[in-house]
Amino acid sequence: MAALEIAGLAKAFEHHRVLDSVDLSVAAGTMVAILGASGSGKTTLLRLVAGFERADAGTIRIGGETASGPGVHLPPERRRIGYMAQEGALFPHLSVADNVLFGLPRPQRRDRRRAEELLALAGLPASYAGRAPHELSGGEQSRVALARALAPKPRLVLLDEPFAALDPGLRTETRQAVAAALLAAGATALLVTHDQPEALSMGREVAVLREGRLVQVARPEALYRRPLDAQLARFVGEAVLVSGQATDGTVRCSLGRLALAPDMPDGEVEVLIRPEQIRLVPPGESADALARVNGVTFYGHDASVSLVLSEVAGAPELSARVAGHMCPRIGEEVGIRVEGPVTVFRVA
Repeated sequence: MAALEIAGLAKAFEHHRVLDSVDLSVAAGTMVAILGASGSGKTTLLRLVAGFERADAGTIRIGGETASGPGVHLPPERRRIGYMAQEGALFPHLSVADNVLFGLPRPQRRDRRRAEELLALAGLPASYAGRAPHELSGGEQSRVALARALAPKPRLVLLDEPFAALDPGLRTETRQAVAAALLAAGATALLVTHDQPEALSMGREVAVLREGRLVQVARPEALYRRPLDAQLARFVGEAVLVSGQATDGTVRCSLGRLALAPDMPDGEVEVLIRPEQIRLVPPGESADALARVNGVTFYGHDASVSLVLSEVAGAPELSARVAGHMCPRIGEEVGIRVEGPVTVFRVA
């Protein structure tokens, strides 16, 4: 059963169409990540679902009830939605427990045990209940904000780029804790983000917004490996794109003859190769092509290696991902082998 159903949703501001005919379904107990660049319409979509804005057209159904449609606009407080905003938005003058219970009816706001249960669900000890928000780290404040969003047992939880203000290491740890808490609570959630790793790691499905339209909705692996077009391939992770000629399940390109993923078109195509598919092999081993190392960017656990093909005049620079301890030297000549099938896009 779908806990959230959106059909034909449209919204314009001052004659500028921000959302255009958006259709989306979120199954009960799952999370869908809305991924898009700045200006794609993702925040407007979230505000329409929350009831902060009125839609120009289309319908929104939450838990089987029409929240927005022709002649219908339920106010936010009647939609039974939990909302987790950027930076947590905790009340600085209230204790952690009072923040968690703030959205409940007044008689229930004194239930310390309920506050402690929600904190435990979010991965925080009961002893935090009496603390002030400023005594917590950014990640801990995010967990308190989630506990507050879950307190009224909402039909839907909306997460509006909730980890944007956290440093990278804390962001990864916090989003894992939040995902685990939502799963434990059996909550249905809609996450809005511009961060590709965040969307791919948290969403059961990822819906990509581009200029107000949903261009693809798919499971993370399918979206990453089989994006709809080259523009989407570049947006969802790093992409190496080269020209090729596809026929009979293979494609011939500057990196050799490569195996195609199922159901790929024949003819003149653009070939999508992810940097982690490009393996560097030492001299003497079988390789699809030879290249010179043009640059290395070291990240610790891995490195990005810029390559220029040795035997192809005017070939574009390629990017490969290698383990940090296997970095080649700049100027070194290496063999290239492409692992796994590749996706291609027909050239118009």
